[in-house]
Amino acid sequence: MHLLQSGLDALNLKLPKATQEDIIKYVNLLTKWNKVHNLTAICDPKAILIRHIFDSLAIVPFIKGPDILDFGTGAGLPGIPLALALPDWNFVLLDSSNKKTTFLNHVVFSLNIKNIKVVTKRIEEFRFDRGFATIVTRATMKTSMVLDKTAHLCAKFGQILIMKGKSPQNELNGITKFFEVHRIEVPYLNEERHILRVVLRKR
Repeated sequence: MHLLQSGLDALNLKLPKATQEDIIKYVNLLTKWNKVHNLTAICDPKAILIRHIFDSLAIVPFIKGPDILDFGTGAGLPGIPLALALPDWNFVLLDSSNKKTTFLNHVVFSLNIKNIKVVTKRIEEFRFDRGFATIVTRATMKTSMVLDKTAHLCAKFGQILIMKGKSPQNELNGITKFFEVHRIEVPYLNEERHILRVVLRKR
């Protein structure tokens, strides 16, 4: 809990004690399930806190609501940490892997998280009538592919946030929409982290 509080202080995030306890419970559930279901390559709870939780929470200032989609959420990252930190907004966690969404539903039930809906579908098959204000992904696929797959789900003036390691400059040439690249500082992680923000101005 001390490491969590220290990381939150570094991120300038003030979360209630109950929320911090839920984050620790989530880390413990991920550690437990990971032994059987191989949800993430990172197994150590401390490393999960730094590489997954802090990495996810570092983008809180970029999130806008009320509706947020975490595309290719996997083990719930960044969706679960963000939903816990931003309880007034609605999150959809989308993944095509039934194994992963089974875990996510277990987390949502166990922690009684009210602002998360888990969906097991391919992105091409998913529809959302209102459009999402924010679509976020820690995708490994190319930026152009992320934009192609998610643009139909974005609200007017919605944004797509793509979490990257090193700066994605080599992927930006074909982007015709407004975009920004920001370097993200993740507490206790001595590695580059960036976020690419693309704004869709739909008519």
